[in-house]
Amino acid sequence: MSDEPDRIGHLPQPAAIESYGLGGFRFGGMSHRGSLLCLPSGMWSWDPGTPPVYDAATLAAVLAEAERIDILLVGTGRDLVPLPAALKQRCRELGISADPMATGHALRTWNVLLGEGRRVAAALTAVD
Repeated sequence: MSDEPDRIGHLPQPAAIESYGLGGFRFGGMSHRGSLLCLPSGMWSWDPGTPPVYDAATLAAVLAEAERIDILLVGTGRDLVPLPAALKQRCRELGISADPMATGHALRTWNVLLGEGRRVAAALTAVD
């Protein structure tokens, strides 16, 4: 049985994000429409729902890779949306610091931390 999320990956390794907006992201020379999970296992399509829900179910792929993640950046769209206490607690139990912020801030922080070789993941809600 594979440890990989049960989804189609866009890129089999983490990559810096080149741009965002218009409901998607550009990374690794590719264009992706929709929300995105940036994990140690790669860049994955993600559907947090409409309106977006941030909980253990929608972030199950992140939690499945917890042993390789110290920091989780949650890009919550144009504005900061606080994470539910239950999700923050579950992340703490797994040794992950979960930090919500606007998507633009999250992806810029992702790029910096990825470049530093940090153990980081990001859940990025697409913005128009």
